[in-house]
Parts: sequence; C-alpha cells; structure tokens
Amino acid sequence: MDVPRHWREQIKRYRLMGSKCRDCGKLSYPYRTVCPKCRSRNYEDYQFIGRGKILTFTNINSPPKEHKYNLPYAVALVELMEGPVITAQITDARAEELEIGMEVEMVTRKIMEYNDDGIICYGYKFRPIVEYSHP
Repeated sequence: MDVPRHWREQIKRYRLMGSKCRDCGKLSYPYRTVCPKCRSRNYEDYQFIGRGKILTFTNINSPPKEHKYNLPYAVALVELMEGPVITAQITDARAEELEIGMEVEMVTRKIMEYNDDGIICYGYKFRPIVEYSHP
C-alpha cells in the first residue's frame, strides 16, 4: 500500500471529522466542545462526506518556504454539503479553471515537508469533482 493511501484509509485524523450537537443537531468543523448555537456540551463525533462548493478563492504566489514546491496554488473557502465553511488548499486544477460555485471533493495529499529531514505531512485538500465514466 502506498503512503498517501495508508494515511487516507487507516488514519482517522485524515478524514473530515467534526462534531454534531446531540441537543440541536448543529454540525461544526473543526471539532468543538461547546455548541455555538445552543451552548450545549453534549457532542458526538461526525464524519463529513467531504464534498462541497467553492465560495471564494485566492491564488498564492509567495508562499512560506514549506509550500514552495507547489507554486502557484489556490486557497479557498469551501462550504461543505452539510453546511460548515472551511479553508482549504485546492489541488489538481489550474487557477484559471477555478470558479466560485464549483463543486469540489476532499482528497488526501502532501501538505509540506519539515526542514531538511524530509518528514512529509499529509492532510486534506480539495479538488474539482472527478466524474468517472465506465466503459
């Protein structure tokens, strides 16, 4: 099994895990211990589907040194299908292909490498939805 697949399938932290208030049903990302709607502390884990749409985006041309391998790149506000809005890097698309309202899906990708040790940090990014056609 390759490394990205291992992280995607085996490690819970590389799923979009948030929380759901058991009292009012409010979904939150990232995980919260107090509901912003009803102030309840009665929460449970909630795994988001990982699909949404771009609300707005910007292109990054002068990144921190950890991200220099992937220039330029886009960062967007993504509204998840379930409602919460998150900030995420967009991958697998050129800046001129992106548009507000575009549907995207979460993927596990390399985020950065630490120092000269070469330790790779994986995490979530979003890409335009890939529609597969069967022959």
